[in-house]
Amino acid sequence: MAKKSIHTSCQRAIIQLLESIQGKYSKWELWQDFIIMSAVSIANAVNTLHREQREQLYLDRAKKYSESELGVFAQMLKEAIEEIERNPEQDLLGELFMALGLSNEWKGQFFTPYHICQMMAAIMLSTDSNDAFAKKGWCSVNDPACGAGALLIAFANECRRKSINYQTSVLFVAQDIDFLAGCMCYIQLSLMGCAGYVVIDDSIKNPALCYDKNGLIPKDESNVWYTPMYFRDIWELRRLFAQQNLMTKEY
Repeated sequence: MAKKSIHTSCQRAIIQLLESIQGKYSKWELWQDFIIMSAVSIANAVNTLHREQREQLYLDRAKKYSESELGVFAQMLKEAIEEIERNPEQDLLGELFMALGLSNEWKGQFFTPYHICQMMAAIMLSTDSNDAFAKKGWCSVNDPACGAGALLIAFANECRRKSINYQTSVLFVAQDIDFLAGCMCYIQLSLMGCAGYVVIDDSIKNPALCYDKNGLIPKDESNVWYTPMYFRDIWELRRLFAQQNLMTKEY
């Protein structure tokens, strides 16, 4: 399978950084470690739940590298942050994954092209959806096979085009059976400022379940990764109301 062409300076910079420490470890292993350590760094900065377990996950991978090599990973994340801030209209990590030719090692799976996700998001965010925003004040969107998160990213961008503040008006719920894919999605949703969470599990056998009917309070068996924006005051308030309703058995 041919690699996807590299078309941005950020993609080239990240790939060059990755290749600068390639040798003892393959691109595949380096990419996995970069993604997982980055996801843990974001998660543990905003949430104490599962912190020790995830910190150990980080340390188990970090101990393989020298201080300078860890610095390369940090620079890669910095490049990704700056690129998403510059142009949020893309599936940066998914496209990098394909550009590196890693899909052949990843169970032969491939990510949906971003332009197709844009079309799907435009269909999802119909006039009826706008009516729901006006009536309730917010909505939730769920992708049960999220991959690197392209569809949810496209939905956020479609909201932005329609002057909907997705950071305060949309709860993003993602699920994927693959841990690496889930972590890529988690990083991108976090960097986009999307409020929500990613569930790492089989969406057919073990679909994401919630205590409340609106999906604000997921059943967490250490497989739920909450984005930083999920802890913003407006979402904290909505969860508080949901908890109160659960206590009074209105849900």
